[in-house]
Amino acid sequence: MRVLVTGANGFVGSALVRRLLGEDDVQTLLLVDQNIDGVPKDDRIRPICGDFGTLQTLDAALAEPVDLVFHLASVPGAQAEADPELGNRINLYGTLALFERLAQQMRQHGCVPRVVFASSVAVYGAPLPKYMDEHAAAHPTTSYGTHKLIGEQILADWSRRGMLDGRSLRLPGIVARPGLSTGHGSAFMSAIFRAAQVGQRYTCPVSPSATAWWMSRACCIENLVHAAQLPAANLYAGRVWTPPVLHLAVRTIVDALARRFGVANIDYAPMETIERLFGRQPPLNDRRAVAEGFNHDGTVEQLIARALADN
Repeated sequence: MRVLVTGANGFVGSALVRRLLGEDDVQTLLLVDQNIDGVPKDDRIRPICGDFGTLQTLDAALAEPVDLVFHLASVPGAQAEADPELGNRINLYGTLALFERLAQQMRQHGCVPRVVFASSVAVYGAPLPKYMDEHAAAHPTTSYGTHKLIGEQILADWSRRGMLDGRSLRLPGIVARPGLSTGHGSAFMSAIFRAAQVGQRYTCPVSPSATAWWMSRACCIENLVHAAQLPAANLYAGRVWTPPVLHLAVRTIVDALARRFGVANIDYAPMETIERLFGRQPPLNDRRAVAEGFNHDGTVEQLIARALADN
């Protein structure tokens, strides 16, 4: 099997690559990223260093047909708001160009590539309803969320037409990233873990009662791989799922971190914009995702253990 991963050297992408190298049926692994330093050494890997938003990079990645694509490359939401041109080029036009090239593969070679698209809960916008299930409407309030929603809809439509075999996952903030990222509005979710881990004081931009959706990187990888393995037959037409998450208050996370590390020096200085977007998330139950076998981390202790285990 010939597999393409965009954003392959990012936080999620790098872990996904390590997982895919353990799959016996992966014969070639094409890795696209602006920086390919540090990718694993393996004869199956074909690193492609370049800007995902350029046709030259797509040409190099898709010189031969691929069987499976994990599309992770994107400009984070806060960065996309600050630099709309960059956000448009990567998150919108780059995604559409990738899907078009893959559809051309079907027309030219007769093989339909399977595409797993890392979408985002940002498609739901803000404010959110008091309870969310698989019928919750998408009303994005950022360009990032809008572009992710467009990608989902194109992928579903072209899957209906037999041009692609798409699966979109609306992912939450994934923890625990190794450092603060100004491009991620949800960066505080990882920063809490990192501060407690090394015993540093951290001022959190949401209140202790703020509620968020939590998922470890390990759990995220399991869900992405599971999406790729779902049989195409009988998948519902929307081809998009919001995987189960742990719905927890920040206070619950901090208390669990304090039990693990002895202390968690977290102060609070809530910022209305951050709390509105990332600290007022309600209970979430996408029954379609549960029925298809997607999972969350289990308990807050398991979330913390998994979030910190592979760093």
